[in-house]
Amino acid sequence: MKGIGGEVLWVDLTEQEIDAQPIDESMVNKFLFGAGFLSKVLFDHIPADANPLSSENVLGIATGLLTGSMFPQASRHLVAALSPLTGIWGESHAAGFWGPELKLAGYDAIIFKGISPEPVYLNIRDDDVALVDANNIWGKDVFETDELLHKRHGKKCRILSIGPAGENLVRFAAIMNDRDRASARSGLGAVMGSKKIKAISVRGTGKIDVADPDNYLKEMDRFHKRMLDNPFTPERAKYGTTNLVEMMQEIGRLPSYNFRQGVFDEYEKISGQKIHDEHLVKARADWCCLQRCGRVTTVREGPYKYTGGAPEFETQSSLGSRCGNENVESVLFGHHLANKYGMDTISLGGTISWAMEAWDEGLLTEEDTEGIDLSWGNDEAIIELTEMIAHREGFGDLLAEGSAKAAEEIGRGTEKFVMAVKKQEIAGQEPRAQKSMGLAAATAARGADHLYAFPVLDEAGFDDEIRERFGEEYLPEMTDRLNPKYKGIMVKECEDYMVVVESVGLCKYGTQIPPEFYYPAVSKALQIHNGIELSEEQLKEIGERIVNINRLFNAMRGITRKDDSLPKRLTEQAAPTGPSKGQTVELDDMLEEYYEERGWDLESGLPTRETLRRLSLEEEMERTGLW
Repeated sequence: MKGIGGEVLWVDLTEQEIDAQPIDESMVNKFLFGAGFLSKVLFDHIPADANPLSSENVLGIATGLLTGSMFPQASRHLVAALSPLTGIWGESHAAGFWGPELKLAGYDAIIFKGISPEPVYLNIRDDDVALVDANNIWGKDVFETDELLHKRHGKKCRILSIGPAGENLVRFAAIMNDRDRASARSGLGAVMGSKKIKAISVRGTGKIDVADPDNYLKEMDRFHKRMLDNPFTPERAKYGTTNLVEMMQEIGRLPSYNFRQGVFDEYEKISGQKIHDEHLVKARADWCCLQRCGRVTTVREGPYKYTGGAPEFETQSSLGSRCGNENVESVLFGHHLANKYGMDTISLGGTISWAMEAWDEGLLTEEDTEGIDLSWGNDEAIIELTEMIAHREGFGDLLAEGSAKAAEEIGRGTEKFVMAVKKQEIAGQEPRAQKSMGLAAATAARGADHLYAFPVLDEAGFDDEIRERFGEEYLPEMTDRLNPKYKGIMVKECEDYMVVVESVGLCKYGTQIPPEFYYPAVSKALQIHNGIELSEEQLKEIGERIVNINRLFNAMRGITRKDDSLPKRLTEQAAPTGPSKGQTVELDDMLEEYYEERGWDLESGLPTRETLRRLSLEEEMERTGLW
């Protein structure tokens, strides 16, 4: 096969042994690589009763088949393990340059097993791969680690690392790469910390051979022109995702005050326009990226002074409106600290906003918080707690467990303010203003998640694309974000496509929003880059297979229909104000449609035997012992 590094590094940390094995190409036709490869490997190697922070957990990092190609936004790598936040399937993805560099070194994935007796980092220089003593960098933050390893191994190496949050086993710790790109969700930085892996330094001097060199540049140029000509691209390049604040406010989908409502009166103070006008230094692109949503921002003076990576919409929501915080400089600085210490800003803000609502309801007091005033919008408290959580100090030690576990510990009725699914905090997507996003959060394999399905087609008026992908018969209901009808069909299709996108290493910007590239483009790219002939129907079946093996992974850990739920606030309490006032999420109706479309049992929410046989997952089904 062309277009790949060719080998997988299996690292036994307990024995301090490294084994490079060639890719099993027979597996590609069934699972592709990236998300599909890790789904299969982790299903095979993690015991059902494993503790996420024990030696039995397996941490995988994989590129996609197109990672490092010239396809627009082909920069992605994926991290997966049993999540310490949720106790179920955990995965996270990041852009940058680290993934392509791993391929240039000759590797497509790294699988870590066991636990190292001492802190180490993995140093990769083409064929020279070694575990190196990391005692002298353990305790350093992400930026310090990046600088030290660049000084030691040269400016051209690419660094992936954890910060103090990962070392301290914060359950929503992130894995950072290229300084401020984050594999943030699922707490996989804590898994890396539990295994005592501080970093992975990569330098590759090889090349990636492509399958069709005669037509490669011509075909890739066509993809680039399509991306650049899309009317969505100039706006994304100008603002990144930061102007989603304005868009979400307009439709009542900006979570505010811990999801009490979907509008924030002070939204202009944390808006994309505000950041662009007063704090933007420059836009920044990742590997082969034409959307350029990365950027550098600055706060020039005052207590929140910094210059560094900029937040995306999710942080503006989680540390801003969700906490009732209108101080944009504190939002920017909080994001900077989360990068420095290595934390997921969605769960960070989700956990702090849970505590703020509990405080507002009189269920938390100064005795609990050690004197910290958790009133809505207290930006100084948000920053102080960010520091305390990363270092597990005082009240921060409890919040480092995430909102669901913290509420279990505190009790007193604080549980009803946890805005999470399967113990993972809901992202900045108010589902009462977009029903498909509510269903997607309920069914996603890694717990509350907007990206596993990323059903944005009905959010931004992509009626033509909905008609093209699903057919005229589903309009107008499917295009109406407030209508629950046909959303089960939409979310199922989007989940299948998004796991294919994550398996080939592409970005959701370009494949889903804007929906410029669909299966035919992915199929064509695999043909000219990898020499793989897979039709649209074959790719769809692979996507469905990956979603189902993720469901089997979770079923072995007790997940059933009862867990595909949303907080009662979203299903029973109508949105109190804004454009979506009066709306709730009709989850049960959408779940029925979703399970029927998937071929899953309506009562248990598990795949039927017939579905698993159709997807050639009989062996995996039998191994679960559930059928």
